[in-house]
Amino acid sequence: MTELGIGIGWRPEIAGAVEALPGIDWVEVVAENLCAGHLPDSLARLRSRGVTVVPHGVSLGLGGADRPDAGRLAELAAKATALGAPLVTEHIAFVRAGGPLTATPVLEAGHLLPVPRTWDALDVLCDNVRIAQDALPVPLALENIAALISWPGEELTEGQFLAELVERTGVRLLIDVANLHTNHVNRGEDPSKALSELPVEAIAYVHVAGGLERDGVWHDTHAHPVPPAVLTILADLASRITPPGVLLERDDHFPPPEELAAELTAIRTTLSAAERGGAGRGATGEAAPGRGAAEASGGEAAAPEPEAPRRRTTAEAAPGRGAAADAAPLDEPPLLIGAGARASGGPMPKPPAAPVTVAPPAPERNPHTPRDGARERVAVAEAALLSALVAGTPVPEGFDTRRLGVQSRALAAKRADVVAKVAPELPQILGDGYRPAFLAYAGSRPMTGGYRRDALDFVEHLLVAGRPEDPEARRRLTHWWQDRSGSRPPGRATRLARAARAALVRR
Repeated sequence: MTELGIGIGWRPEIAGAVEALPGIDWVEVVAENLCAGHLPDSLARLRSRGVTVVPHGVSLGLGGADRPDAGRLAELAAKATALGAPLVTEHIAFVRAGGPLTATPVLEAGHLLPVPRTWDALDVLCDNVRIAQDALPVPLALENIAALISWPGEELTEGQFLAELVERTGVRLLIDVANLHTNHVNRGEDPSKALSELPVEAIAYVHVAGGLERDGVWHDTHAHPVPPAVLTILADLASRITPPGVLLERDDHFPPPEELAAELTAIRTTLSAAERGGAGRGATGEAAPGRGAAEASGGEAAAPEPEAPRRRTTAEAAPGRGAAADAAPLDEPPLLIGAGARASGGPMPKPPAAPVTVAPPAPERNPHTPRDGARERVAVAEAALLSALVAGTPVPEGFDTRRLGVQSRALAAKRADVVAKVAPELPQILGDGYRPAFLAYAGSRPMTGGYRRDALDFVEHLLVAGRPEDPEARRRLTHWWQDRSGSRPPGRATRLARAARAALVRR
């Protein structure tokens, strides 16, 4: 396993700060924000200093029912080669649904959505992972995601699901301890139990990120400081095995460089405390049996008890399983921030403790191919969920209707935020009217392409409706649309065809 060390997520907004931070061994960059033939100068300078760069994908959708897109895989492979990366990473998630398997229009989530932890979904995911592994020039590692919603009828816990995935495919794991905390708060899942079920020898590296809790819901914003609870889970993980790399993620509301440096110091201190004590508190904050108590803040750890087992490195790990905050809310509504950010929000009651799941034995099958009909069954389930979230169709049976409403509003809010970033002229032209106008549009128009296409469709929607009312703003908006899409807005026939297509999506 490649030893990476301590790193930080590289973002254009903090490129200079990242270059100046002391002790940075490696950086991670969102793959979709790069062009293989035109790497940013900042990344080139970092590479010349020997800093490793790892591309982190967010759009493959390996947990989706469809096989991964060959074009996207080729682009990710080219970026890995251009960066000289030792590995690439993606997510255990689906990001789109529909298409030929369901005979419905393709819908884009614009976000990472959870995969059902069922044998069918595991079969499909494993097949997709093998396809990706064959297309990539370097090893692949997959990240656990954060979620607000839970699938009904799940057959495995998160730890069991990940362990099966690793056993079948040999894929490596990117463990996000902030996501484990998010799922603990939002879904009642025990992070310590998840860690105890993981094949820790498969961990490629670890993510650490911040967020905030509001009304009993944890928002994994990647835009707030790392809370003590997340460092507690990092300490628990580090008490079980030495992670090859740990990376701080920040996607928005970037603090001064000295605050980033302080968070990196807290991460190093937490790891050092686990190294000295050989242990940490349990992932939910309770002292782990037979271990010293590494404080969540990364303080001094108590001396290990004599019988405490020595921590293992990834090279020493046995092939089996591993051994057993508060932030001030912003005035604005909860955001899903950044291309790879995971979260949702809104006032929600605390969930009940997750029931103990004992995985039934895996069905008899060929371990290298999905069971007959598995892709179709997963396709129908994921399309029904995504359609309910973005197209207003009925909530599938067994889901928490209120939580889906919160997730739906969060997805629309994220669309508004990201479109404002890729097309910053739109908030300038529309002023305070931008956000309500976009949310009204998003409520009836699911995203079927990328965010740039979404921006064009939004402006077209306004112009066709004779908006905005201010003539000067409408003139500027028309010029913006013409510069990027064509000579004039679509005619009546085109509008009717698009309206019919939108109606089909809502059915």
